[in-house]
Amino acid sequence: MAFALAARSSKSARRAAAACPLARAYSARPASAAEAGRDPAARPKVTVHTIKKLYSEGKPIAMMTAYDYPTAVACEHAGVDLVLVGDSLAMVALGHEDTSQITMDEMMHHSRAVARGTRSGFIVSDLPFGTYHTDESTAVANAIRMVKEGRAEAVKLEAGRRAASRIDAIVNGAGIPVVGHIGLTPQTAVALGGFRVQGKSVAAAQSLIDDALALQDAGCFAIVLEAMPSLVAETITRLLSVPTIGIGAGPSTSGQVLVYSDMMGIFDRFTPKFCRRFADLAPQMEAALAEYKKEVRARRFPQEGVHTYAMPPAAEDNWRRHVQRIYGLELSESAVAGAPGSGVSADKAAVKENGSMS
Repeated sequence: MAFALAARSSKSARRAAAACPLARAYSARPASAAEAGRDPAARPKVTVHTIKKLYSEGKPIAMMTAYDYPTAVACEHAGVDLVLVGDSLAMVALGHEDTSQITMDEMMHHSRAVARGTRSGFIVSDLPFGTYHTDESTAVANAIRMVKEGRAEAVKLEAGRRAASRIDAIVNGAGIPVVGHIGLTPQTAVALGGFRVQGKSVAAAQSLIDDALALQDAGCFAIVLEAMPSLVAETITRLLSVPTIGIGAGPSTSGQVLVYSDMMGIFDRFTPKFCRRFADLAPQMEAALAEYKKEVRARRFPQEGVHTYAMPPAAEDNWRRHVQRIYGLELSESAVAGAPGSGVSADKAAVKENGSMS
């Protein structure tokens, strides 16, 4: 009986949605691609070959971090090329002091969520600190786990030339694409003296070039260059035959990446110098939450007939009689009446502004 009622209710909802193009979607009934005006097949799937083609054509590559389903969907709708499940989520999503504290299981959990929201973007997931540093077999095993269990399409390693053999084992041994990451490597920021610009001296810049060339030779299909002088990043980009993705590395790289929470203005601790805020959402989010609390306190939300569900008229009449007979309650026309601790009588609630129900 319950199944039949649910089926009829579902059919009614579909008919109503079809009749009304402005029908609202919500978490239990997401909007279809047609309702949202989007065609999920409009953009072909981004692959390693897509990235190579963009690079060969001189078209800048757009990479953005994503940490969950909503951020992945936003990246998907914006047409971002590379979706990075970065271990920066340890700080901006989980509240840790640095990125070294996140675990493999946590990274895979977030990677799976991003995968569920990504149709055409190419997913790159960070291997967290300690999962690829010891030996080749450990690095390969964790890269395989990130692909199989985390649903990533490539992995990213923060490492220079000393990790070349492990990258080679992942790429050529396991067949998993790898993105390298040099310059400021947040996983080992302590060893670098903190979150500091790298490559400011001739010797330090040459060391970054050596790292980049070694990672390219090991099989990386792209390399992230973080927090280094623009001239150094330009030099590396011109020397390599694979794309570079800059973050605080100037405009000459083959593409750019930013941390979603930084560029949206929702990370509360600091904003790096290299980050441009494309939005300032934190004040809007806080204002919306404050307004929500205010409306709840004032019993103006939810509004009867707008945010509520009604029984069919005959069932409602039967229910009112049933409740009166069994419990001695006279139900009002307003949802606020009779609410525990509301202090609103049924008679007053029935005539309260925006509280009545036709």
